[in-house]
Amino acid sequence: MASVSLSSIEKIRAASRGLPPKLKGIAEHITSEPGDIIHLSIVELAKKTASSEATIFRLCKRLGFEGFQDLKIAIAQEIDQTKPDYVDEEMSLDDDTAVFMQKVFQANISALKDSFQLLNPEDVEKAIQIIHEAKRLEFYGSGGSGLIATDAFHKFMRTGINCIVHTDSHFQAMSAGLLDQHSTVIGISHSGRNKDLLDAMKTAKEKGAKTIGITSYQRSPLSQLADVTLYTSTQETAFRTEAMSARLAQLTVIDVLYFALAHLRQQETLTNLKQMRETISQKRV
Repeated sequence: MASVSLSSIEKIRAASRGLPPKLKGIAEHITSEPGDIIHLSIVELAKKTASSEATIFRLCKRLGFEGFQDLKIAIAQEIDQTKPDYVDEEMSLDDDTAVFMQKVFQANISALKDSFQLLNPEDVEKAIQIIHEAKRLEFYGSGGSGLIATDAFHKFMRTGINCIVHTDSHFQAMSAGLLDQHSTVIGISHSGRNKDLLDAMKTAKEKGAKTIGITSYQRSPLSQLADVTLYTSTQETAFRTEAMSARLAQLTVIDVLYFALAHLRQQETLTNLKQMRETISQKRV
């Protein structure tokens, strides 16, 4: 039986983005109606999705399950039948402020909980070690991801590592060309398909640098390129794009890496924090 965790539905959702159209359609049906799936036979699901039993079995294997029954057991273990966790909190123009507040907070909480389950601790540990050993650390991101990259730079500069952030594609390309085997690049892209970022990270790898990717899409070009990839989980609604939901999850992943590294470099980080606070205090009235 496949290894099961509370994130099985989210893993299926994330993996489905890189599947062929037919398999993707079945996977999306499974994640959109998980409560229904556990009561269906493979024959019934094949009929509902206009596919074949062999196609569903092939999908299960692609997703890491031994078969359809294995997938059903995994889903059943995560569903609270009295209050499903996977109901889409769609915004409505009829909602009042209190309801909007509740739905926005709940959506963000769900994104963080799902991302926590999706993160592989071994991959996080690898990323931390790569960063710890780096003599130079660079953060790349554009648009909304650029804001995440800037926040990461703001945090990691306290650890004593020589680091910088580039949100302009030309600066990313030029800087990547100057890296070496003692350097590490963290590339942030919700889709994992930003061409400029991918080109810069390819250049960094050619120069011997280590690469870490943060994205929401498994099997994306970024996940294939990076030495280590950390995934966040998001959902899209009519008023809320996936990228908006990804923002908080990505910021939290950055926090995890920062606090872990600060623990490894505790004395240096504390000394730097003290010096920074003394400098900043001079700017206050």
